[in-house]
Amino acid sequence: MCGIVGVVGVERAAPLLLEALRRLEYRGYDSAGIATLVEGRIERRRAAGKLDNLARELAAHPLEGTVGIGHTRWATHGRATRTNAHPHVSGGVAVVHNGIIENFQALRSELEAEGRRFETETDTEVVPHLVAHYLALGDEPVEAARRAVGRLEGAFALAMLFAGEERFLLVARRGSPLAVGYGHGEMYVGSDALALAPLTERIQYLEEGDFAVLDPEGARIRDAAGRSVTRPITRTALSGAMIGKGNHRHFMEKEIFEQPSVLGDTLRAFADPSDHRIVLPDLPFDLARVPRLAAIACGTASYACLVGKYWFESLAGLPVDWDIGSEFRYRAPALLPDQAGLFVSQSGETADTLAALRYMKERGHPTLAVVNVPESSLAREADGILRTLAGPEIGVASTKAFTTQLATLACLALGAARARGRLDAERERGLTRALDEVPARVLQILQQQERFREIGEELALARDVLYIGRGTSHAVAMEGALKLKEISYIHAEAYAAGELKHGPIALIDESVPVIVVAPRDALFEKTVSNLQEVAARGGRIVLFSDRQGCEELAAHCWRAVALPACDPFVAPILYTVPVQLLAYHTAVAKGTDVDQPRNLAKSVTVE
Repeated sequence: MCGIVGVVGVERAAPLLLEALRRLEYRGYDSAGIATLVEGRIERRRAAGKLDNLARELAAHPLEGTVGIGHTRWATHGRATRTNAHPHVSGGVAVVHNGIIENFQALRSELEAEGRRFETETDTEVVPHLVAHYLALGDEPVEAARRAVGRLEGAFALAMLFAGEERFLLVARRGSPLAVGYGHGEMYVGSDALALAPLTERIQYLEEGDFAVLDPEGARIRDAAGRSVTRPITRTALSGAMIGKGNHRHFMEKEIFEQPSVLGDTLRAFADPSDHRIVLPDLPFDLARVPRLAAIACGTASYACLVGKYWFESLAGLPVDWDIGSEFRYRAPALLPDQAGLFVSQSGETADTLAALRYMKERGHPTLAVVNVPESSLAREADGILRTLAGPEIGVASTKAFTTQLATLACLALGAARARGRLDAERERGLTRALDEVPARVLQILQQQERFREIGEELALARDVLYIGRGTSHAVAMEGALKLKEISYIHAEAYAAGELKHGPIALIDESVPVIVVAPRDALFEKTVSNLQEVAARGGRIVLFSDRQGCEELAAHCWRAVALPACDPFVAPILYTVPVQLLAYHTAVAKGTDVDQPRNLAKSVTVE
């Protein structure tokens, strides 16, 4: 979840590191720090809280030096304090770390028994102490670091610098991503290519177990077995311009408004507009014969999988097990022979999703990833990938990544339905046309932003909010509730509308807003009945439906927003945008930090 960066070269390192950390702050913002070598000495600056605090510290106490490392923290072990902030230093070694050292307590006890004193509550501090231990035994820095890394258990990406060694950095990864950047007489390292985008286009991704020495001439890499290896160098399409907010107040707002464009890009990758037919790449399993799918993801992406379950089963007759990544492998799932795994992630680095993928691969099941980052661990390890073309997503609360995941799964479901003989050419053309219209329909919703601002300002006064929907709209309701509590800190829960009378209806009174997601589909009348149950108990209903639905139900609603009419098949994509806008404007009205909500980070790379 944390972000790490490093540079070795000719320019002052601190400004470069700070700029790179700004692009990694979505990974954690509990504290931040930078260390450089100044006349051979390790000098560091650290600050609790957000990166601006570190920037002020550096302005007051600048750092010189051309080699350095930096870190932005999401706290796992130890409180979010300056003392616990990285880099950690011991015995002439400075270290930054993303991940978790699972055996740190045993290592710490061993090192304390030797007389080493620890200053922090973190797991990371054992790393510089352990390297320093081997240095004291007479090892050279590279060998000391190699031996120390070999004793670590868990998931980590590490960068180290050594007092007196102005020409190199040492880096290693196991379970956490690490990208190496090639400059002109300079080398860079970062948790992802996004951090390095302003510095270089030439990126090299280290693989599992790699250990590398970076100097101004390049990277010397050894694999987990200690063999000298080369890794491909690619050109990234990311740029500093892609990461800016433009004219928007927040990244989340910008990314919500990018959805017409990125949905169009994603759909064009799979839907041929000339004959309205889905064109899928080669997949690692036969859609016509696969007996069952396991759809696995975490957080927002898991709701995309839940919508996908409805689509695959109703359109293609393909059974789907819907699982949360953090639970999947712990229940010893009973997998059918030839059952395939479908894994969805924005970053492609989500630890629980990766672990679930590895679980299925170890048991011989084919795997397919729906992922936004084609160089990610998930994309590299899956047997096949379908890309979502959302572009960089900086806001912690996922928006455009989610809707492009839905668009990709919709195309895959149509392809499965055709392959299994459940979809004739005319119906496929009709559903593909409905998908083609989605970007324009989303744009129509975005043009009502002022309406969502008005409702958000009123919703900001609520203590509890309920969301209800049926069918695929239940998944949209779940996503809406998650968005609201993520960024506004208002307690919100989502229920299948038909379940209200089985308990949750007891929560409803005049103080509780109830968001009703009600596209005009086969379940619309059932949802109307549930809405009337809420109205009879004084619940303040906010309705999302088409114009006809809003007119029919106006007497029961506190507020209503009329959305464009659409085929029910694409309703989950369109109806996601209103719940995003509602959460966004509620959070703005409350004055919370929309892009960096408390206790959260964008990329969950630890279990």
